Amino acid sequence: MSGHVAVFGNGSWGTAFSMILADVGSDVRIWGRRPEAVAEINERHTNERYLPGVALPEAISATNDPAAALDGARVVVLAVPSQTLRANLADWRPLLDDQQIFVSLMKGIELGTSKRMSEVIQEAGGVDPERVVVVSGPNLAKEIGRREPAASVVASPTTAVAEEVSRLCAARYFRPYTSTDVVGVELGGAVKNVVALAVGMAEGMGLGDNSKASIITRGLAETSRLGLRLGADPVTFSGLAGVGDLIATCMSPLSRNHSFGVRLGRGMTVEEATAETRETAEGVKSCRSILQLARTHGVEMPIVENVDAVVAGERRPDHVADLLMSRARKAEGS
Repeated sequence: MSGHVAVFGNGSWGTAFSMILADVGSDVRIWGRRPEAVAEINERHTNERYLPGVALPEAISATNDPAAALDGARVVVLAVPSQTLRANLADWRPLLDDQQIFVSLMKGIELGTSKRMSEVIQEAGGVDPERVVVVSGPNLAKEIGRREPAASVVASPTTAVAEEVSRLCAARYFRPYTSTDVVGVELGGAVKNVVALAVGMAEGMGLGDNSKASIITRGLAETSRLGLRLGADPVTFSGLAGVGDLIATCMSPLSRNHSFGVRLGRGMTVEEATAETRETAEGVKSCRSILQLARTHGVEMPIVENVDAVVAGERRPDHVADLLMSRARKAEGS
């Protein structure tokens, strides 16, 4: 494959994925908004704010000029915050061509439209669905920055395109598996962030592993219900992009959403937790849009509903535990 890979977003996951691409053999050009971050990557080959202590491969360079990042790129990786994607693509659209493959690393649902990120790419970027790929799995960026073994799912409606991107990121420490279930892979990645907030709140309140395991399991049930209603393959939710990503995000202190939830469980406001976290916790923004998507399709998602109420300041975390335990009894599969 000719051409470099352009990566839009120099946060933790965008930078870690750039490392994977470079280690496999691609020249990578990262676009970043802040000139000082771009200079650090080019001059010191580090990104200390997001991947402290990690030396980046020489094949990675950076620019704050989107035209320079895109010029000659065969593959474009998008790793910006999900709620900024549409506006960014509106700016970048004149620079895109009709041959590029677009890879989404984002795990969110758009506020206002309840669109998945692949749908936003198609609409705002004018990109054919066959050229859109989503990557999702248990991929905590700091562990990948240390080149610890991990696996992920590369999904596209077209198997050949998924395989093309899979070859680009098949590092000795990173194992990609292909899929055509874009809906299931994206929903698994988005909803797990909200469930991780709930698990973090439970931990912050001092609750134990029984409570956290119960939230994780019922969160998976909620994700599966919504996914099936939207046409996803149920097998996806028992795999890397489903339960695998859910476990990593809900249980690891490296997870931004888990850590954010812990702060809420300890009594912080959303504003206080945001100031202390510094990075984007996608579940805080996406809980409202996921809830709206569920209501539009008549799917009950009580964990998402209650997390949204906490984020909106309408309930306290300890009220959420009481409400979840007081729900009507029913068969587990319902």
